[in-house]
Amino acid sequence: MLTGRSPSTRSDDRVRPDVAVVGAGPIGLAIAWRCAARGLRVEVHDPASGSGASAVAAGMLSPVAEAYFGERQLTGLLLASAARWPAFAAELTEATGAEFGYRTEGTLMVGLTGDDLAEARRLWAYQQGLGLPVTPLRPTELRDREPALAPRVRGGALAPTDHQVDPRLLVPALRTAARRSGAVLVPQPVRHLSEVDARITVVAAGCGAAALTGLPVRPVKGQVLRLRAPDGVAPGFRHVIRGYADGEQVYLVPRVDGEVVLGATVEERSDTTVTAGAVLRLLRAGVDLLPELAEYDLVEAVAGLRPGTPDNAPILGPLPGRPDVLAATGHHRHGIVLTPVTADLIADLVTTGVPDPLLAPFRPDRFSSNSPESTGAVGVGGLAGSGAVGVGDRTMEED
Repeated sequence: MLTGRSPSTRSDDRVRPDVAVVGAGPIGLAIAWRCAARGLRVEVHDPASGSGASAVAAGMLSPVAEAYFGERQLTGLLLASAARWPAFAAELTEATGAEFGYRTEGTLMVGLTGDDLAEARRLWAYQQGLGLPVTPLRPTELRDREPALAPRVRGGALAPTDHQVDPRLLVPALRTAARRSGAVLVPQPVRHLSEVDARITVVAAGCGAAALTGLPVRPVKGQVLRLRAPDGVAPGFRHVIRGYADGEQVYLVPRVDGEVVLGATVEERSDTTVTAGAVLRLLRAGVDLLPELAEYDLVEAVAGLRPGTPDNAPILGPLPGRPDVLAATGHHRHGIVLTPVTADLIADLVTTGVPDPLLAPFRPDRFSSNSPESTGAVGVGGLAGSGAVGVGDRTMEED
């Protein structure tokens, strides 16, 4: 258990940190902020903070629209984290004075054709069966909310509690909050955990966590486009749009500065090459749903890597047999929405040594054949680790 700043020193006469966080994306920075705010000495290791997942992600906070068949435990974690986002956003604004694009207009889920709508309705029925707020809407009701939607759209639904934030603004705000709380950023890669000298090490390195820890985290490629409304005006729609268009699933996220994020492919690949076919498919589906996008400027096409896991859920907690190394990785599509709950749960574990029950389904040892049945107390202490990675690798935490 860590309860305050330690006076212990390292061989170079500098004070040894209580916590070393490997990875300075939203997850790592939020953990560092929470730990530093509790009086712990914190270092964050990353050679290029903000150049990875957050530079690619769209920033949807979508616990309802992202509730998929067979992922009930993950859905519960998404809902718990989304419920923390209003207070988290308010606290971050108070700590930094920064604007990071937090918006609460909600999300419209739509189907372009009859087949698209039938497929979407299967998922909406499942979501409603979980008690989630999903309100079906007729085509006229959709266009009352968003007149820019194509007349061809056959129907849809509203998820009013699915919000958004801009990750490219969120990361600098979190970096500022962490620094103001006393965290120190070390702009160097970590290739082996033995290079890190701290009482507790938190691995929040996205896809890079696999080499550092041996955990089953794999890259899942996603290609994303950014468009901009003409003349610098705001986009002609306010809600996040998640749609099926002739079998292609896409999302469109409007920003107040005129930007629209259009994505994303899901590919079991580890390259970050942008392909003409993916650009064509995304643009065709986006314009089919919102015809005015054909007049927007195409300003960026980029690919990133989501840190996926065998069950699509994050890996949170101590490594088996290494209680002083905590994982906070494998968030796949959900890194941005899961930032508040991940930061709180890991900071609580660091300071109390006892895991919150919310962590139980997401422990690292769930992938081992001798996974324990109990979620008993976890002590935290010295240094352990293996693997090799530079933590500046581009990973895509959240579509």
